[in-house]
Parts: sequence; C-alpha cells; structure tokens
Amino acid sequence: MPQLTKSAELLEKAKKFIPGGVNSPVRAFKSVGGTPIFMAKGQGAYMTDVDGNTYLDYVGSWGPFILGSMHPRITAALEHTLTKIGTSFGTPIEMEIEIAELLTQIVPSIEMVRMVNSGTEATMSAVRLARGYTGRDKIIKFEGCYHGHGDSFLIKAGSGALTLGAPDSPGVTKGTANDTLNAKYNNLESVELLVKENKGNVAAIIIEPVAGNTGVIPADKAFLQGLRDLCTREGIILIFDEVMCGFRVALGGAQERYGITPDLTTMGKIIGGGLPVGAFGGKREIMEHIAPLGDIYQAGTLSGNPLALTAGLETLKILRDENPYPELERKAACLEEGFRSNMEKLGLNYVQNRVGSMGCLFFTETPVTDYDTAVTSNLEKFGKYFHAMLDQGIYLAPSQFEAMFTSAVMTDEDLEKTVKANFVALQAAEK
Repeated sequence: MPQLTKSAELLEKAKKFIPGGVNSPVRAFKSVGGTPIFMAKGQGAYMTDVDGNTYLDYVGSWGPFILGSMHPRITAALEHTLTKIGTSFGTPIEMEIEIAELLTQIVPSIEMVRMVNSGTEATMSAVRLARGYTGRDKIIKFEGCYHGHGDSFLIKAGSGALTLGAPDSPGVTKGTANDTLNAKYNNLESVELLVKENKGNVAAIIIEPVAGNTGVIPADKAFLQGLRDLCTREGIILIFDEVMCGFRVALGGAQERYGITPDLTTMGKIIGGGLPVGAFGGKREIMEHIAPLGDIYQAGTLSGNPLALTAGLETLKILRDENPYPELERKAACLEEGFRSNMEKLGLNYVQNRVGSMGCLFFTETPVTDYDTAVTSNLEKFGKYFHAMLDQGIYLAPSQFEAMFTSAVMTDEDLEKTVKANFVALQAAEK
C-alpha cells in the first residue's frame, strides 16, 4: 500500500480553501474511500505523487494524454510558443486558422469550427446554436450521458454526478429541467416517443456516440443511424458529443468509426493535448449563424489561446502523421483479453466494454448497454478493486462510472504488469 502522508496533509490544507479540497468532484475519492492522491509529476505513461510513489496512468488527465504525459514534440512546441510567441493576445492569430483547417480535414462533420475553452463550453454553445437555428426550445439527451456541467445537462447525468449519486443538481431551474428530455441510450423507441410527444419543438438530440461517463458504453450503429434518420426527417439538429471519444477511438472520432455524420460536433480533451480547450463545429449553414456572422451570441476571452492551440495542434499532427490507432487497438485488446482470461481462471463473469483505447470493467454480470444496466454494478467490489490496483502501482479513475484510457506510450511490459495486477485485484474484490 503506498504511503500517502504528504497527500493527506495537502488534502487537509486544501479543504480550508477549496470545497472538498478538490477542483473537480470525482477526484475526491468519495465513491471508493481513502485519500485523494496529489501528483507531483507526469512522464510518459507514469505519474509520481508528492510522496514519491509512482503509478502507471490509466486516467491520462481524463483522456487527453493519448500520447502520454510530456510528449517531447508537444513540450518543445509549447516551449517555443511560450518564449517566442506569447501566452495570449485577445486578437486573431494565424494558428487558429491552422487548427480549424486541420479539423475540417480530419473530422467528417466539420465544415466550420469555433474554438472555446472547455468541453462544457462547447456543448453549451452547440445547444444554444441548435436552439437559435431551429427556433425550438427542447433538447433530448440520454440517461447517463454527461455533457459537462451546464444546467441543461445535469438531468440524469453521468460522470461525477453519477459517481456521487446526485445526477440532478440543485440550482437547475424547473424551466431548464422541463426543456431537457431524457431518452434511454441504445433505445430508439424512447427517442421517437419523445419526439412525437414534443412534435415540432425539439431543437437538438445530443449524444455521446461512445458513452464514456457511465463507464464505457458503445452505441449500437443501427441506433445511431436511426437517430440520424429521425433528425433528418424532423428537422432536428443531431449533436455528437465527442469531447471524450473524439480523436480517441479513431482520428476522425466515433463518427468516422461508425460512418455516421452528425450536424454538429463538440470536442475537448485530446484537442488541447492536456491544456484547457474545447471546440464545436459542423455544417457551414448552421455555423454561419454564430456571431459575428450571425445573431446567436458566443464569446470567450481566452478562446484561441496560443498555448492551448499549440498543444492541441501538435497532438493532432502526431496522430495524423504517425497513426498510432492500430497499435492502440492492439494494446487495449491485449488488456481486455488478459482481464477476461483472469476472470475465467477465477470463475468470474463481469462485463467488459471497450471501443478502441477506451475501456471499462463493470462489476456486474448484466450486459451493460445503458444507464439502467450500468448502475447494476457492485460499487463496493469496485472500491476494493480500485485500491488493490492502486496498491500495485496502477492508477485507475476512482469511479466505477469512468473510462480506462490506454495510451500509445504504454509498453508490452506495462500491459503485462496491468494484467497481473488485475488478477490480484479481482481476488481482493471478492473478499
């Protein structure tokens, strides 16, 4: 078990000045117990905490570090921007054009794009754009999907909201809640019923095409195609929230992998290479309604920040030029097969879901296809499993309802270490 003396001291100090001692709820270890770990350094596939313990990192800053931490090309590019260009101008810069052009080349749905500062900002802006463009009020989201902490999305949400057992947040007005309709993931009939009941008043359907905030739940391709057809028929804007799965499950995101094109796409995480950034984009005819070209307002003081754009642009260029996806698929499949073999040896039949380098081990024997089946997981067993993995130097997300991210810099030795740790941790979870 790692010694966390300094982490414990820092947590008590942080609690005096920061609610709960953390700046994002799921970091608090509330669902797994124990002391949140304060990190001191990241390098490649590993992190080192303030007490000197080292961990193989399967959180990857919650997705962005597909190439690992402190990638030399990204670090060098950031150093150049910091010392030769500057950190912010509040004016247009040429780099904004470069990343926008690159995004139109690699993401199937994007003809125009607007840079913002977070995934939440991207989803909020995309929904406002959909409402303004259609002149309609209501949106449809899916139970367990998490689209950031905007008011419209905190109705039966995933991620930290689900982890902490409070998916409906105080502070969300009844009016906002009334305009947010919840459908069941992978259930087209539930969507069709909501559209029928709210005929002509649904502006958008927003979905994670690979849900990553209820654990990992892939959408069925026929289900996504059904949404595409329904939206086209009813004049509804289809929004793919690819903040997490974008550039992760394929260079062009889930929409490339599934071959289904939304009207708007939201992005974050990998697009910033570990720095705070987001973006939303899509069809030109829709995007042209954004100010200053149109009358739907959206703005951001630090949007197009040179440092964030540098990290994101360099990350995307590496992904485009080096194409790590086949190798990522192999590595993630190796983990999946190793975990499955361990469960067979132990007589266990827990569920594994995986899409590309996103995966999740659910402590349930019920196939996980939506929110209702995800929450059949045994959280006590997950907590034991989490700490047993941590004790062996494997850092997972401290929640059953988050993804496990494999990175390109993980070696076969790292994978073997993880599979061996999984066997021990599965035994610990059963005690």
